[in-house]
Amino acid sequence: MSRAPKPDPIESEVAEKPAATEPFGLLYGRSEAMTQLCNQLAKVAQTFASVLIIGESGTGKELVAKTIHDRSQRAKQPFIPVNCGAIPANLIEAELFGHEKGSFTGAVSQHVGYFEHASGGTIFLDEITEMAPEMQVKLLRVLETGCFHRVGGIEQISVDVRVIAATNRDPRTAVEEGAFREDLLYRLAVFPVRAPPLRERQGDIELLAQHFLDHFNAAEKANKVFSKRSIETLKAYAWPGNVRELKNTVHRAFILADKVVEVPNPSIASRVKKPLLRDGTLNVWIGTPLADAQREIILATLNHFEGDKRKTATTLGVSLKTLYNRLDAYQNNLPLNDPL
Repeated sequence: MSRAPKPDPIESEVAEKPAATEPFGLLYGRSEAMTQLCNQLAKVAQTFASVLIIGESGTGKELVAKTIHDRSQRAKQPFIPVNCGAIPANLIEAELFGHEKGSFTGAVSQHVGYFEHASGGTIFLDEITEMAPEMQVKLLRVLETGCFHRVGGIEQISVDVRVIAATNRDPRTAVEEGAFREDLLYRLAVFPVRAPPLRERQGDIELLAQHFLDHFNAAEKANKVFSKRSIETLKAYAWPGNVRELKNTVHRAFILADKVVEVPNPSIASRVKKPLLRDGTLNVWIGTPLADAQREIILATLNHFEGDKRKTATTLGVSLKTLYNRLDAYQNNLPLNDPL
């Protein structure tokens, strides 16, 4: 009597692909939280209303903004993203509105700002609550009138720009702390939307993980697959870094895999010799690499100031640009080239 062949142990451990779903613009997900968000975006995209996107770091706020732009009547016009917190306070006016030749030291030629480049289209002001208070006044006037002068210029320039802003802070808290103008908040938040964290997107983790894996397969001309165990690991983790952390985790596992992608448990890895934070004191293990110790100090200080990057940079004695470089490197697992 012939025996049925034993199943390939590799094939038996391979996870089934989740059912495909159509993206909404640049957004993937079929959870209730994402369905509600997409329904909101479909309605506001066709209007000219300003939108304020509120969400944790890594939730895809720029993708939300770009999706609004792409589904609007301005889709064929420019979409200009600007990280307000990454531009030094003494340069942001010139970056946003431009400057004339000779208006300040180093202004060797006329410079057209982001608002002029975005005319007819959309400007995305990310980290808006990190903008310096004196600049908030000027931005409010431009939003109300649609007009401005380049730095050092006298010509009034008019632009037709839709403004979408975003923040990972509670904007009401920023107002209460005196870091953000209440009138500017009202002007920006004509239509506020919330980008949900990944932990609230039931069922979207495996969908997004497969989307990222398909992307890496296409880029590398590979045909790798997830193991069943990896999918369960991904679903069980809380993902404090949200979609960005998930993408980076899948990418690392993809690089290490031959055929079947095995994802190590992120929560276990994060508990290995984790520094202890208690009553404002950070205890770091002896032998911790200097780069890792600096990382923990930066993140603990940022958490202490409730995400206020300007206060964090001042307290640590570094520039805001250096802090942003560090945070971007931590989120994307990049090497650190800038001195602290």
